[in-house]
Formats: sequence, C-alpha cells, structure tokens
Amino acid sequence: MPRIFTGLEVPEAIGDDLARLRGGLLGARWVEPEDYHLTLRFVGDVDDRTANEIADLLYAVRKRAIEVTLTGLGAFGGDRPRSLFVAVKQTQPLMELQAEHERIMRRVGLAPETRKFIPHITLARLGRDTTARTAADWLALRGLFLSRTFIVPSFVLFSSKESVGGGPYLVEESYPLAA
Repeated sequence: MPRIFTGLEVPEAIGDDLARLRGGLLGARWVEPEDYHLTLRFVGDVDDRTANEIADLLYAVRKRAIEVTLTGLGAFGGDRPRSLFVAVKQTQPLMELQAEHERIMRRVGLAPETRKFIPHITLARLGRDTTARTAADWLALRGLFLSRTFIVPSFVLFSSKESVGGGPYLVEESYPLAA
C-alpha cells in the first residue's frame, strides 16, 4: 500500500459548496473537491504488513456516527502561510474517534503524532510567494463563511501517491459508525 491515513469523507454537496471558495489567490494549489476530507491520523509510507494490520484493527473501532460542523476559514503557518483550511468544531465524539485512531497506530508500533490534532479540511496549499498579507486578504474577502453541519456515517482508510499538494486520494477501506 502506498502512503496511508485515516479520515472522514466530505459529502459531495458540502464539497461543491467548498469548491466555490477556490480561486483568487496567486500561487495556491487548490485541493480537488473530490479529495476534500478531514484527516484523523496521518500514517505515511508503511509496508504492506503494517498497512494490513492497521486496516484490520480499525474494524474494532466502535463509535457512533459523528456530527461535523464547519465553523470558518483559516490559514496555517502564521507569517509564512502554508495552507488554507475550513475549521471543524472540536466535539467530544470527534476527538474520541481521533484518539482511538492514535491508540491503534501506537499499538502497531508507529511513533505518536507530535502535532496537536486541529480538525480541519484543507482547501489549498500555498507557495513560498504567498505572504501573510495576501492570505489574510483572501480570508477577509470570504469572512461571511456560513457554517454547515453534516453527519458522517463512517470513517475511511485512505491511500495516496506521494505528490506535491496531495491527492488524488483512494478509499482503501470504509468503516461504518453506529447510527
């Protein structure tokens, strides 16, 4: 298996709404709408045995369907912005699902994730020429972002080929959450 990660898929209608935000920022590499997702745990490149073990262990996750609320727009990177994203409300069920994925990855021998989990959906990756000012201007012009809520009935094991800007992403396995 190539590079893998776990996440939540974005419904097509929500993806269509988010796609309307594309454009207006020179040097941005926009994520394709069909590749919008919320990463729960990035794994990276692993051998087939480890990938299969992760895929099998994920079947043991027993959580309820999750309500996901998009709350606004932001940029990661501060003075040197790296990406634009849609923020996702940190709810207890979402944080518990992510923590369960982290425990599974540690059980298979992967190093713990060092970055704090900040739920989001990446819209674009930014080039070195994007300044904090141009990113702030882009965000300001879209400041009336209306939050949206949707129910996620499953989580997914994704794979991707190593590329600049990510994607395309393939669903390797889908794991239902209880209704």
